[in-house]
Amino acid sequence: MAIAAPDGGRMTGETSEIDCPVTGAVDWRRVAVFEEPPPSETDFGFTPYRREVWRSPSTGHVVNRHDMDLSALYGGDYWDRTYGEGGVRAIYEKIMGLPPERSDNRGRVAFVDIAARRLDPHGERTLLDIGSGLAVFPAAMRAMGWVASALDPDARAAEHARDVAEVEGIVADFMTDRFDRRFGLVTFNKVLEHVPDPVAMLARAHDVLMPGGLVHVELPDAEGALDDPEGPAREEFAIEHYCAFSTISYAMLAQRAGFRVLLLERLVEPSGKYTLRGMLRASGEG
Repeated sequence: MAIAAPDGGRMTGETSEIDCPVTGAVDWRRVAVFEEPPPSETDFGFTPYRREVWRSPSTGHVVNRHDMDLSALYGGDYWDRTYGEGGVRAIYEKIMGLPPERSDNRGRVAFVDIAARRLDPHGERTLLDIGSGLAVFPAAMRAMGWVASALDPDARAAEHARDVAEVEGIVADFMTDRFDRRFGLVTFNKVLEHVPDPVAMLARAHDVLMPGGLVHVELPDAEGALDDPEGPAREEFAIEHYCAFSTISYAMLAQRAGFRVLLLERLVEPSGKYTLRGMLRASGEG
């Protein structure tokens, strides 16, 4: 059973005890309570299931609160439940074969390629994509003339990147492993909402970024999604997302991680996802 507040947040419950690394907000209000996964969410088999969605009115930022352990989610179980056994290549080819007007990935590639060439016209066209999954983004960027590397903690993702997407596949924990080279562009495409401390993960990009290089960050848009009739039952607020962002909290994330926002765009993607995407550069550079 799911209990949601269609008015967007006047459900009983307020707290100042949420420790949010992005905003530090203290004005949290409960938006919804779910006692089973909503239809838009992948069922990872958590039982019992209870999840609350909270929003900070002052920042527009949204967080999930629950006692379910997500620490092992991005091992084999996540890959299996998200992509299924034996269907990975078919899903990859389906996504890559979509016409541009129906493809989230093609829109992302066009945005990043055009923005990077405008903001850093003489920069090196090398990119490291963090949490690549099926590697559809680095594959399409390779076709645009970029030397692309796909990083993922799952060895199957790296193998898929090499054998099918034809880009470099790197098996690594981005937060703990050491890297011996730097890139002109680092990309986080719907990744930072999956970690408990997105500020720390974004800050790690300094270690692999060339001087003057760019970072692309794409995140679920909490404000747009909450205004949708489905509201907090939408996939932007699914259990694997620790949080969803507003334009304010997007900028706060960048600033706390040592970056400044050069470009920020709000859109509804062809799939219907509410999205924020933008380009960053290290504070004090350029």
